[in-house]
Amino acid sequence: MIQIDKLRKVYRSRGRAVTAVDDVDLTVGEGEIFGVLGRSGAGKSTLLRCVNLLERPDSGRIEVDGQDLLALSGGELRRARQRIGMIHQHFGLLSSRTVAGNVAFPLEVMGVPRGERAARVAELLDLVGLTDHARAYPAQISGGQKQRVGIARALAGRPKVLLSDEATSALDPETTASILELLRDLNRRLGLTVLLITHEMDVVKRICDGAAIMRDGRFVESGPVRDLLLRPGSELARDLFPLPAPDPRPGTTVADVTFEGDSADRPFVSSLARTYAIDVNILGGAVEEVGGTRVGRLRVELPGDPETNAAQLAHLRDAGLTVEVHGRSEVEAAR
Repeated sequence: MIQIDKLRKVYRSRGRAVTAVDDVDLTVGEGEIFGVLGRSGAGKSTLLRCVNLLERPDSGRIEVDGQDLLALSGGELRRARQRIGMIHQHFGLLSSRTVAGNVAFPLEVMGVPRGERAARVAELLDLVGLTDHARAYPAQISGGQKQRVGIARALAGRPKVLLSDEATSALDPETTASILELLRDLNRRLGLTVLLITHEMDVVKRICDGAAIMRDGRFVESGPVRDLLLRPGSELARDLFPLPAPDPRPGTTVADVTFEGDSADRPFVSSLARTYAIDVNILGGAVEEVGGTRVGRLRVELPGDPETNAAQLAHLRDAGLTVEVHGRSEVEAAR
C-alpha cells in the first residue's frame, strides 16, 4: 500500500544544509499498522509529511495505493490526497465549529452535498463514539475526545491510508490506551493501512504489526515487530525489555533469552538446570503483551565460559528460543 524508495529530504537555510531524511526505504503492506520510532529530530515527522507530499522530497520515489505521487499533476495529487487521512498531535480543531462541524469541514471542501454530508458526519461520530457530543465545541470536550474528532475528520474522505503524527503524545496513559484501541479497531473494521510516528514504545507494543527505529534521518532497523524482537542485537527488543547492563564475571556466561507465544509458557530455566545439573542465575527479565502475543526477555548467567556452555546454549535454541550471548560477536552468538 505504501512503497518508499531511496527517499531523501534536505532543508537549506542561510548556507546550511540539514538532511532530515536520508536514503530511506519503507514498505507498508495493505491493512498493516506500521510504527516509526525515534527521538525528536530523528526525521520522523518529515518522513510522514513526505508520504502525502506536504513536504516534497529532494529525491526518491513515493507510491501510495499503486500511484506514484511525485508523477501526479496538481488535480491528480489533490484527489490522491483525499484517500490519505492524517491525524495530528495537537488535534488542529476549529474552535468556532462544533464537533459535527469540524468533522464536516473536509466534506465541505470536497463539495459533498449537504444531505450526504450530514449522514456521513453522523456515521463517523458513531464510529468514534462521539454521537452524544455532536453539538459540543472543542473547548467543552476532553483531550481524548478531541483526538477522536480528529480521527473522524481524517476518515471523512474514506481514505485507504491513515497517517498519525504523534497522535497520543499529548494524552494521559489511560486515554492513550483508548485511542490506540480505537485505531486498531478502525484498522480491522475498515481495512485501513496506518503509518504512525511515535517516541512511545507502548504504541508499538500495543498495535503495530511492523516498526522501524529512525535516527539521524535513517532507519537503524526495520521489519515485522515479531522478527525484530527475536533478532539478536535488536534495538527494539532492548528498548521494549530494558535490562541491566551486562557485566559477565570471569568464568561465567551471560545470555539474553527471548521467548514468545507457546515458548513463553515453558519452564525452560528449570529444564536447563535439571538437564545439565547447573545453577542458573536470573539477572533480570520482563514479559509483555505484544500484538496479542506474550513476548519476554530474560537475562541469565550460567557457570563456565561460552565454549563450555555450547550444549546448554544449543538446548535453549532447540527449544525455539532466541539466545544472544554477551561478550561475543553476533556471528558467534548465533552458532
